[in-house]
Amino acid sequence: MSRRVPIVPSLIVLAAVGAMIALGVWQLHRAAWKEALLSRYHASLTMSSDIAWPRDQSQVEGALYRHASIDCARVLSIGAISGRNAKGEAGWAHVARCAISGAGEGDVVLGWSSTPGDVEWTGGAVSGIVGPGKGGEARLIAAPPLAGLAANAAPDPQDIPNNHMSYAVQWFLFAATALIIYVLALRKRWKAQAGRR
Repeated sequence: MSRRVPIVPSLIVLAAVGAMIALGVWQLHRAAWKEALLSRYHASLTMSSDIAWPRDQSQVEGALYRHASIDCARVLSIGAISGRNAKGEAGWAHVARCAISGAGEGDVVLGWSSTPGDVEWTGGAVSGIVGPGKGGEARLIAAPPLAGLAANAAPDPQDIPNNHMSYAVQWFLFAATALIIYVLALRKRWKAQAGRR
């Protein structure tokens, strides 16, 4: 009995399996990259010296989780977003958009409160820890807090997910599943052909 393997469907399945394996390998590389990045961020938290405030997005990554000081020359706006305090309690982080002397604009997390009410702050010198902000920008989490607010939770690299390894396993499982299903489909086809003879 001749068991012929259909060429076109087999090539399609093999191409799909190859793509899934490639994606799994890519995720393994991403996992190693993320581990190195998180290690660097954790090391940054232990550095006591200030870093210059990043002037553009290309400098943000190197400044994250470092101590910095800025001069908020002018407060452009103040708003509140959901946030947590240093104890982990949910509430509101009060964020001022500042014109920073010699470095464009940036956000300063003034501190935390349990309500989103208005906060009065006119700017000035701010020290704190550089954390990730919206749109790839940096933001400065004030330490100590300002405007009579409680301390906001400090930025923590632990909050950055590193699930690339699980993604890699998923892609490899998808590839194995596709192969198994295709082999079972071929066996069913061969049995059906044998039954017709």
